Amino acid sequence: MIKHYFSKTYTPYTLFILVFLFTANVKSQTFTDSNLPIVIINTDIDPNTNQPIEIPDDPKILATMKIIKRPDGTRNYLTDSNTAAYLNYNGRIGIELRGSSSQSLPKKPYGFTTLKANNTSNNNVSLLGMPVENDWILNSLAFDPSCIRDYISYNLSRQIGDYATRTVYCEVVINNEYKGLYILQEKVKSNVNRVNVIKMADTDNTLPNVSGGYITKADKTTGGDPVAWTMSSYNGSSVDFIHELPKPENTTIEQNDYIKNQFKNLEITAGAHNSDLAAGYSSIIDVPSFVDYMILAELASNVDSYQYSTYFHKDKEGKLRAGPIWDFNLTYGNDLFSWGYDRSKYDVWQFSNGDNEGARFWRDLFTDTTFKCYFTKRWNELTLQGKPLNYNSLTQFIDETVNYISEAKVRENQKWGTIPNDALEINNLKSFLSNRISWITGQLGSFSSCSNIETPSLVITKINYNPGVSATFPTSNDLEFIEIRNTGNTTVNLTGIYLSELGLSYQFPANATLAANQGIYITSNKPTFESKYGVTAFGQFSRNLSNTSQKIILADGFGNTIDSVEYTNVSPWPNADGNGSYLQLSSTDLDNALASSWIAASDNNLSVPESIELKNAVLYPNPVKNTLTIQADKPILNYKVYDVLGRLLYESKQDSNTIKADWSLYPKGIYYISISNENGYSTKKVIKQ
Repeated sequence: MIKHYFSKTYTPYTLFILVFLFTANVKSQTFTDSNLPIVIINTDIDPNTNQPIEIPDDPKILATMKIIKRPDGTRNYLTDSNTAAYLNYNGRIGIELRGSSSQSLPKKPYGFTTLKANNTSNNNVSLLGMPVENDWILNSLAFDPSCIRDYISYNLSRQIGDYATRTVYCEVVINNEYKGLYILQEKVKSNVNRVNVIKMADTDNTLPNVSGGYITKADKTTGGDPVAWTMSSYNGSSVDFIHELPKPENTTIEQNDYIKNQFKNLEITAGAHNSDLAAGYSSIIDVPSFVDYMILAELASNVDSYQYSTYFHKDKEGKLRAGPIWDFNLTYGNDLFSWGYDRSKYDVWQFSNGDNEGARFWRDLFTDTTFKCYFTKRWNELTLQGKPLNYNSLTQFIDETVNYISEAKVRENQKWGTIPNDALEINNLKSFLSNRISWITGQLGSFSSCSNIETPSLVITKINYNPGVSATFPTSNDLEFIEIRNTGNTTVNLTGIYLSELGLSYQFPANATLAANQGIYITSNKPTFESKYGVTAFGQFSRNLSNTSQKIILADGFGNTIDSVEYTNVSPWPNADGNGSYLQLSSTDLDNALASSWIAASDNNLSVPESIELKNAVLYPNPVKNTLTIQADKPILNYKVYDVLGRLLYESKQDSNTIKADWSLYPKGIYYISISNENGYSTKKVIKQ
């Protein structure tokens, strides 16, 4: 879609204000340099007035932006603005005001899009080390005299393993006027490096395509976006839900109904305290994301959480997730005091304080015995010594942040007068955290019922992330697969089990089972997989495996990790990158989190029935010095030797029940052999002495 930016034949600011004297007036002071990156924005000239255009609320106007950031981390100077080596960005943008109540302040927040030189096409770039994108925000730190509440909160979210927008402090100059201390941060948006859900088309109106991806928020209607639906709060107020992805104007009736029903079903199941894996709230939501969202909201005592600035997201065929967190300025004891508000208390639950409580499901989840157990367990885990939410960890992070922006805060206060007593503000924030952590801990009981959950003996044993192609099967993405094997001695009920890491979605159907010592395949394209390999696939996941690196987590219905693998396409991982091989776990006795536990196996073997144990095949001696003997009750047809990196060292065709292999020339170390016969094939570890 082509975006149009407001311009009445305004001339680009190509000369970048040659009269700019590399200083910016700050009332009575002069801004020349900073330990932070410096963002310089100059809007285009209005030909009618010969003056820079004022930045409006809407639409975006054109401007030029330079970001000064010396690569070696030394101080940045305005005089660096024409030194290419010191410019992190030098190009065109479209910029506008953003925010709701924050726009009422003299210091304005901004949203901008990086553009190509044609002033129309989006320019996907990395700014200040953040992943490539084109939508960005300059957070003005509104209503926060500490200047750290958003920054601390978003970083805490990432530290505990949840996405929140990445943040970098900077100082901003617009049209030769110093504007103060800002946070340059990512906008909440669908992107593999942001909210990792796929985008939908307006034709995606039936399952499975209508199931995602969505980004939805409970929020104010500022900005003109229509309310999609409302839900009731326990205090009698209504909570407005708004589409963020797809955009309201692009959301079809079928898509609106689908995602609304996810929330309505959550309301019903949470209200009934139904935690059943097949039909309860745990079948709808990703429980860990809701737990983490509530923990961060309650730690901060965020007066807006649940009612406003509350995001949710859902990928195609995935569970509904809470987050990312957003708008944490009225937190940690801070509120709109000048407006008569004082709601961020250390001794209240924000979901039941009579104010912005949000939809009923928040309180209902917390009062559910099972959900509260997981909340309590996670809280205790995160507040342990050395963990992110431990008081000592928090105060250390606060001190580091305050020290980093200390000189910029002086200029900020000289410009805007919004930091009356910085030391007192930081001390009050720390005192609040101490009281808040103690109060929450005192409100929570035992978590023994969910502390030592026994997960089933399921192991990820094969991954084909970049299959080789052929004339018959030319699309690599259609040939991907994962094998999951039950290594135990009893049948496993798969109800509620799902792939919990965003980027790949699959949830096992209710009452599905997997017998002992058996494996199943889930694939990217079930018909193509079965046609190519001649093997029946159990199910089909949504999206595709990364060709470079990806974490795959198999979890039970409440998010407890059953198995986890994070592969890469570089050493020390075996080479299974588009060459007709897949990753195969050498033995289920090995740790599959380690690259050395995997080999690269040919996908030509996939149709051979596998028996990992192959109890009727033996090899000796092991460890071996010179000759390795391998015996089976039926003729061995193929024999291969791999090193620990999965590289094929030797292969031979056989037709004998016994092989005597010469190992005298192999260096000392660990190897893996693969043997196959008509009964199946197996991989075993061999130690060379």
